[in-house]
Amino acid sequence: MNKIDEKELKIASNSQTIDNNEEITEDFETEEIPKKNNENILKENIANDTEAQIVNDTVKESSTQILEEKNNISKKIHKKTLFIILALILVAVLFLLSTIFALVRLGSNTIASGVSIKGIDISGLTKEEAYLKLEQLVTEKLSTPFELIHNDSKTTIIAEQLNANFDIEDSINSAYEIGRNNNIFKSNFEIISSFFTKIDIIPSFSYNEETINNLISEINNNLPDKLTQPSYYIDKSNLIIVNGHDGVVVNQDKLKSKIISSLNDLCNKNESIEIPITDVKADKIDIDAIHSEIYKEPKDAYYTKNPFVVYPHVDGIDFANTIDEIKQMLQEYKESYIIPIKVTTPLVTTNNIGTEAFPDLLATYSTNYSASNVNRTTNIKLASAKINGIVLMPGEAFSYNTTVGKRTAANGFKPAAVYSGGEVTTGIGGGICQVSSTLYNSVLLSNLQILERHNHGFNTGYVPAGRDATVSWGGPDFKFKNSRNYPIKIICTNSGETITTKIFGLKEENEYEVEVQSYITSYIQYKTITKQDPTLAAGKTKVIANGSNGCKAVSYRILKQHGQVISKTLLANDTYNPHNKIVAVGIQ
Repeated sequence: MNKIDEKELKIASNSQTIDNNEEITEDFETEEIPKKNNENILKENIANDTEAQIVNDTVKESSTQILEEKNNISKKIHKKTLFIILALILVAVLFLLSTIFALVRLGSNTIASGVSIKGIDISGLTKEEAYLKLEQLVTEKLSTPFELIHNDSKTTIIAEQLNANFDIEDSINSAYEIGRNNNIFKSNFEIISSFFTKIDIIPSFSYNEETINNLISEINNNLPDKLTQPSYYIDKSNLIIVNGHDGVVVNQDKLKSKIISSLNDLCNKNESIEIPITDVKADKIDIDAIHSEIYKEPKDAYYTKNPFVVYPHVDGIDFANTIDEIKQMLQEYKESYIIPIKVTTPLVTTNNIGTEAFPDLLATYSTNYSASNVNRTTNIKLASAKINGIVLMPGEAFSYNTTVGKRTAANGFKPAAVYSGGEVTTGIGGGICQVSSTLYNSVLLSNLQILERHNHGFNTGYVPAGRDATVSWGGPDFKFKNSRNYPIKIICTNSGETITTKIFGLKEENEYEVEVQSYITSYIQYKTITKQDPTLAAGKTKVIANGSNGCKAVSYRILKQHGQVISKTLLANDTYNPHNKIVAVGIQ
């Protein structure tokens, strides 16, 4: 290459460099660079400073709150720790004291503090002292009379007659053992519990449920406004239909609950109990049902010898009027209706076949009465005549109330002394219970099955305690069944001042010797009840009724063969109320 070419190449290269520089300059000239004025920059700086200040203030406030919360938590922890320490100290002190006390009590013979039985405080007493205290309260509770009241009707009873009893000895033993456990920790707990929360021991309480039920039944039967359902009986040639009466019946469950609750409360004295009752409407007379029950075709009596069987006579019975005519009669309300009946006596009656049909005397029993009481004697003779000659076939049942009928003046019964509502009063038919009681003993000795029997409220005196049978129209009945394999015949007679009942039949191949045992198990002391009398001068007294003790009796039926006892069956546990002595006291 020559010098001219080199020179031209160098010029060209420089020219290219200049061109490149010019392009770069143009780029700087064409790009826009944002520019902020001083005012905007100042505003932004102020805003940034404000936000920073707020953040700083917030941080400072949060820091202050955190410090305060830390302080509060620290204080609470300190208080809780202090409380726990104090509680532990207190528990330790109590534990130490109770431990010392428990150790001391091991050598003590008194009951721990805070212990009671049925609400009665026995703290600090020995077992003997606690027993005497409770026994006195229990004795007073069980021997204090209280009344069951319905309107003007009152029945006075004593808890003893209901066999009420508290097991105070077992309760005292339980109380004495509090704080005397072999485990010292358990003893401490028991002692602390009895001191702060008290411990009340409930003694077991028992009573004779059957006696309470019988009492309530007697009360129900003797309410003056009791419910009476329609009934009927045959008197010679007439059917006597007695209308029913709306009335009340005792709510037995509620009354029983009230009696038990009252007896079971040792802290309160016996108070009068209002008898809970329910109003009930009597049924209407159903003459169609009565007709179907009494209608019979006449049948002669006869017997066979092989096998030896008696078939007693049956009187033919039917209404003398049509049922429609009788229904018309019943449209007019009456206390009782006399419906004529047709009684057709068969040619051969049971009595006509004589003693051949009932060859053996199965049992006999007699009681005595005073003929000087004319009204009572009349009632006894009427009732005796009603049951005399009755024949029962095997399996047939006997009802004393149905057989004797309603005791009314129209039927010839007289007013005499009766037991009612636990008291002696006057009522129509007094004395008929002696007939039922005499028959009861003959039935027992004949080894017949007893279906229903109730004892009197008081010991009667004409039969041993446990061997009486009280009856009342619309109430207690005496029922038994001929449970033998042969018909029986009842004979009831009065001679002088003696009632005698006999039961005839046929002795069986394996006949038992029957013995009835009854005896008094305990006596119930009578109480003296005072009543204010405005007719007497102040301080003056007058005995209205003398007292006599009541009792509890048990009875058994013993069957023997060849002198050996085959069985001994409990008949009843009976309770007879005492006759309380009543003394009038002047208040003028």
